[in-house]
Amino acid sequence: MRVRQVALTQHFPRDGWVEHDAAEIWSATRSVCRAILDKGMSASEIAAIGITNQRETTVIWDRVTGEPLHKAIVWQDRRTADFCARLKAEGHEDMVRARTGLLLDPYFSGTKLAWLLDHVPGARARAEKGEICFGTVDSWLIYKLTGGKVHATDATNASRTLMFNIVTQSWDDDLLRLMNIPASVLPQVKDCCADFGVTVADHFGAPIAISGVAGDQQAATVGQACFEPGLMKSTYGTGCFAVVNTGAQFVRSQNRLLSTIAYRLNGEVTYGLEGSIFMAGAIVQWLRDEMKLVGSSADSEAMARAADPQSGVVLVPAFTGLGAPYWDPHARAAIFGMTRDTGPEEIVSAALQSVSFQTRDLMEAMGEDMKAAGLASPTALRVDGGMVANDWFVQNLADMIGARVERPEVTETTALGAAYLAGIQAGFYSGPEAVAANWRCERAFTPRMKESERAAGYDRWRKAVGRVLTN
Repeated sequence: MRVRQVALTQHFPRDGWVEHDAAEIWSATRSVCRAILDKGMSASEIAAIGITNQRETTVIWDRVTGEPLHKAIVWQDRRTADFCARLKAEGHEDMVRARTGLLLDPYFSGTKLAWLLDHVPGARARAEKGEICFGTVDSWLIYKLTGGKVHATDATNASRTLMFNIVTQSWDDDLLRLMNIPASVLPQVKDCCADFGVTVADHFGAPIAISGVAGDQQAATVGQACFEPGLMKSTYGTGCFAVVNTGAQFVRSQNRLLSTIAYRLNGEVTYGLEGSIFMAGAIVQWLRDEMKLVGSSADSEAMARAADPQSGVVLVPAFTGLGAPYWDPHARAAIFGMTRDTGPEEIVSAALQSVSFQTRDLMEAMGEDMKAAGLASPTALRVDGGMVANDWFVQNLADMIGARVERPEVTETTALGAAYLAGIQAGFYSGPEAVAANWRCERAFTPRMKESERAAGYDRWRKAVGRVLTN
């Protein structure tokens, strides 16, 4: 396996606003692909491309020139919080949830798109004339890779826009009217395994088929082989995202989780329940870049091990609000329980523990929703993403959720899942069963913590969260 990565520049123009440069996303993608090919492989040897992406990050561009009209608004961005609050106050959330499985929150693409159409000079008028394309990052890359010939997305990315009806599997006219969005800007929605066109030969030296697309968390669900109801994965990247397979059943959460499309193959939909945590690996970045408490992400494990386990320090990482199950965009981060003895090690330990506590929040909510739907609750958790290289963190995670945590041999399961989807379409794999046969557990972590200690720690966490909530 050949890997090439490039970090993207993050832009923070205002408090709670987060942007990427769409042109940089495209140039970085093209450059890493070319770098892989430069290691002794030709484009003609590649059967297919799989794409996975940050699902809710929103881009608009000129349909003819392919030039972005504004920086991409990142999924973490909270600028549309007031718009979402107004839609809730007007009583629209029940309808939105029934059709999309989502909540009215700035996290999703629809309100970001509405903001762009209202704030980019001339954008709304041009959109009405069919001159503008909207897409999440997958659509943007497909458009650029195919030289503007294909404007498409897959069902998983569409399901995160607040505009796609996951029951009828179509863009919803009522939702579009609600956010004043013209249908002309929207991409065609396809299965996760489908013909998304071929790349322009000049990009890589020969045309390559684009055959698999899924949003990052759904791609990781595929990469973790969660193809049966009750199988659950959690990815710890910038944020943390847990998805549990609910099969053909669209489970409507009573605990403010998201109902979503896990994947769509051959026109058949598999649903899932998802919980989203906004800050996971981003907390370690904050410790490193802003607080200067660690020299590198790897240092966090040694510092957590050196911390006083009885310190009682709790960090609530609501830097851009809190995600599931709280959904409070106005909450802000805080540290509780510090004493004169508190040092950098205790702060680092509390930061890592906050991710474990938030995962428990999600698992408890999922268990309640699945029980109400007549489905078995997940009994184990498959984990991936950059944070799970930290053994201290993964053991703490098992301790806090009181369940087995399984780390696979390949932890870059998001990219792996996209490759599997492309491989299914290209005929390398016969289907999900063949993918599942490839999954291997590298190490399993079982709980070591006493139940009384687990309960006391979680109680401190819930009280701390209660002190930062604004809703």
